[in-house]
Amino acid sequence: MKRSPLLPLDSLNVGESGFVCRLPENIDIRHRLMSLGLIIGTRITVVNQTVIGDPKAYFFRSSVIALKHDDAKSVLVKKSLNDE
Repeated sequence: MKRSPLLPLDSLNVGESGFVCRLPENIDIRHRLMSLGLIIGTRITVVNQTVIGDPKAYFFRSSVIALKHDDAKSVLVKKSLNDE
């Protein structure tokens, strides 16, 4: 059985979802995301992005937040099979 590779969150396109597998090493960003409810196992969906693609808006736990590329690339996700 083929395992899904871990992808940086910022590589997902609008409408795609993933499950958080790894949070950033940077302790400040890690704590900020965790305080918003973004923890390991959370399903997160890209809901919008600016014309230039940075930042993107993400939906999880009934909330929408915007993350810049530099912050989102350090969150690793396993892509949801429902999006393929």
